[in-house]
Amino acid sequence: MELQSGDNTRAQQLALARWCAEHPDHERAWQHICSVSSRFRGLAEATTGNAGAGVSGTAAARAALTRPGSAKRRASVKVLATLLFAGGATWIAGEHVPWRAWSADARTALGERRTMTLADGTRLTLNTDSAVDIRFSNSERRVGLIKGEIMIVTGHSDRERRPFIVETAQGSLQPLGTRFAVRQQSALCRLDVFEGAVRISPFDAPGLAPVVHAGQRARFTRDDVSALEPISENDAAWTDGLIVASGMRLGDFVNELDRYRAGHLGCDPSIAGLRLSGTYPLADTDRVLDTLARTMPVEVVFFTRYWATVRAARA
Repeated sequence: MELQSGDNTRAQQLALARWCAEHPDHERAWQHICSVSSRFRGLAEATTGNAGAGVSGTAAARAALTRPGSAKRRASVKVLATLLFAGGATWIAGEHVPWRAWSADARTALGERRTMTLADGTRLTLNTDSAVDIRFSNSERRVGLIKGEIMIVTGHSDRERRPFIVETAQGSLQPLGTRFAVRQQSALCRLDVFEGAVRISPFDAPGLAPVVHAGQRARFTRDDVSALEPISENDAAWTDGLIVASGMRLGDFVNELDRYRAGHLGCDPSIAGLRLSGTYPLADTDRVLDTLARTMPVEVVFFTRYWATVRAARA
């Protein structure tokens, strides 16, 4: 918007070039903006006075967005912003765009779980506040995790003819006959394998293709995969509506419980290192908080109905 305001300078254009060079995602984002602009030819002509004629689509769009212009061009900034947010921002923001989850093939509300059987016999369970798209074709079976967490028990039909693929924001996963959970987090994705094995393929690291086996966890970004960690069946307890803690840090427990409640639930750092064990029902988080206050040296303070903090109990 600054570049199209008509007041941009050489310094602003150099700043844009530096920003694009800082990270491949920056350049991809800018190219996407240019692509959106070039697709809306009418807007491009209105904003450039056909100055981009004879130039390639991306180059013309770049020129249109960086050339100082008239009041007519400045008046189109609102239109351009609308187009970018309607057509391009989803590419940049990923899972944080609400309508992607709202329009998903299957989704759950906060605190809800849902289990469904797909056409090939695969059993798919969505955890709280989750959304997936399901695309089966003649050549593959693909589940796209938009947000949240899923547990998959793959069906055995069509395994050779149509591979099963789970796609996340960071990469794709191909199970080799298995039961596994995938959790989409803000900057990375977590894979827990309970049976069989799953191959990870990060989008920006085609040379990486590690196989994670039963009893192992891996976290991955678009270009890296973490060291493997051990897991237990307790990590799958959410499919039965439970949190099973065994010497779990209170801070981690509260963060997990927060996923199933509306609003915000926090933990004071001074007590976050306390440990707890037990089995807690996710269907009644208020009851869980009451249990914490009765069995640990803590209290739950509600600032509003939707904002609570677990802190050290007063003497």
